[in-house]
Amino acid sequence: MLDTSYSIDHEALRARTGSYLYQLRMNIQAYHAAVAVGQGRTRFHPENMPFVRRALHIGLRATGTYWWGRRNARNLRIRENRVQLRRLPDAFQGYRILHLTDLHLDFEPAITRVLIERVREIDCDLCVITGDFRAETWGDITPALEQTARLIPHIKAPVHAVLGNHDFLEMTQPLEAMGVGMLINEHVSVEHDGAAIHLVGIDDPHFYETDNLEKATKGLPQEATKILLSHSAEPYRVAQARGIDLMLCGHTHGGQICLPGGFAPVRNAQQPGFMLNGPWTFHELRGYTSPGVGVCMVPVRFFCPPEVTIHTLERMPKP
Repeated sequence: MLDTSYSIDHEALRARTGSYLYQLRMNIQAYHAAVAVGQGRTRFHPENMPFVRRALHIGLRATGTYWWGRRNARNLRIRENRVQLRRLPDAFQGYRILHLTDLHLDFEPAITRVLIERVREIDCDLCVITGDFRAETWGDITPALEQTARLIPHIKAPVHAVLGNHDFLEMTQPLEAMGVGMLINEHVSVEHDGAAIHLVGIDDPHFYETDNLEKATKGLPQEATKILLSHSAEPYRVAQARGIDLMLCGHTHGGQICLPGGFAPVRNAQQPGFMLNGPWTFHELRGYTSPGVGVCMVPVRFFCPPEVTIHTLERMPKP
């Protein structure tokens, strides 16, 4: 269990994020974290509408699909994705990155058990988590941290992560105490067999809009290989313009409740439909949007299975 006696060093967070973005995020957390309308890129957040949750529960139970959807939500698959990058160092050929996102483990703790079973099976060189450690957008952060503390010891690789639109800035230091390297508009070099690539992480671009890719990439050589962790794919244009090679993200849940064929009636993100689920390309930028591990609003999935993703890096053949 997590030691809940942890303290938060707010001055350290302010110095790390910069005074403006620190104050902006803290103000939104204090006054807008639970709002349903008006904040963020989409201005509409149904996860904060209690009547929508009740209606979904009632409708699913009335149609007899609730337990089917709940079983689907626990049927966590391992999905392989091979991605070719044009300037990957030779030493990183075949490098394996485990990608987790949208854990929401405090919403449905049974998924924690399934996730632990899955990650125990996986040999990888690096693990990344692209945000949404917790289920609610407001309230006590401790339950989500406790569930995450159960998970982290079972991951067989260094872990780096960013915050999502459900996460508070105060989660940064407890997560780092677990061994998770948090990136808040920052970057870190990842070395392998004498070569290096650069992992870049931005703060939530969807609800808090406190992402700053310019700050996160400051000092990186233009020709360096850069992998961006972003909770959502929404800043994809900026990522492409800043020379990002690979963008890993989540947020959409792939729709979570989809129609046959995976069509998502609700997307809740300002990004093209082809970026909703799985691999995508935008000019030179390669991207992947994972449907994620957990669930939101109701503990069900339809025609959109949850996943953990293994990205295997390959060097793009020269033309």
